[in-house]
Amino acid sequence: MSTAGFAGLRVLSLESRRSKEIAQLIENNGGKPLVAPSTREVPSAPNASELSFASDLLQDLFPAVIFMTGVGTRALVQAVEPVCSRDQFVAALSRTKVVARGPKPVAVLRELGVPIALTVPEPNTWREILQALDQNAASVPLKGQRVAVQEHGVPSPELYVGLTERGAQVFPVHVYRWEPPEDTGPLKNAITTLSRGEIDVAMFTSSVQIYHLFQFAEQMNLREPMLRGLNSSIVASIGPTTSGTLREHGIVIDLEASHPKMGLLVKEAGEQSAELLRRKKARK
Repeated sequence: MSTAGFAGLRVLSLESRRSKEIAQLIENNGGKPLVAPSTREVPSAPNASELSFASDLLQDLFPAVIFMTGVGTRALVQAVEPVCSRDQFVAALSRTKVVARGPKPVAVLRELGVPIALTVPEPNTWREILQALDQNAASVPLKGQRVAVQEHGVPSPELYVGLTERGAQVFPVHVYRWEPPEDTGPLKNAITTLSRGEIDVAMFTSSVQIYHLFQFAEQMNLREPMLRGLNSSIVASIGPTTSGTLREHGIVIDLEASHPKMGLLVKEAGEQSAELLRRKKARK
């Protein structure tokens, strides 16, 4: 293992889908990884919102559709197949204005052959979505229009409020939801370890990780000790959305990745954590 970067610091990640990859990245950057998967994607299909969306889409009742995630975009195509074939789905989307929140839905939409009217720039939060729509109001009008939004595990109330304020009628499409992992042992162990102050760096790559972390900490009666443990460690966030959720839970953020990429988050945390930790301890 490299001695660069983290230089032997104990690094916690709650990543699930890419848990092996982030563990290897932490090791490659000189850290001692503790990876505790905190979530799992549960398809909610077929459901009423998906089927209603497909029916209305085929009738050209959505002047605009916003795709939030690549996983959700692909799942939605599969979910509506009983009532809307892939060819019909692509043809219907080609008749509307498609908005993609970042590179992952863009990749899936391009694979399907769907024209994209608007791509939202980094860091791909609800703020950038609304800003991009404001800047392109002539080509993607909202006032008086029905706008479908493919949800990404949890709703985005700020986005819905912003769209409504601009005169749109929002139609959320529930594709999948986030649930805790089937094996909750590693997550509970991470909470205990944090509560003992035995973590040097805690990295977060999504908001749902934080929700589940606090959900189980409450159940274990360890919320306050865990919170103290987090705030005595270096907390690294992948981007503004996750940072906002951390702050809502009373967590001080020490580092946010310069771009919302997992590899970059680990690299930058490895480069800066030792000095950030030294300064934090000096202030006590």
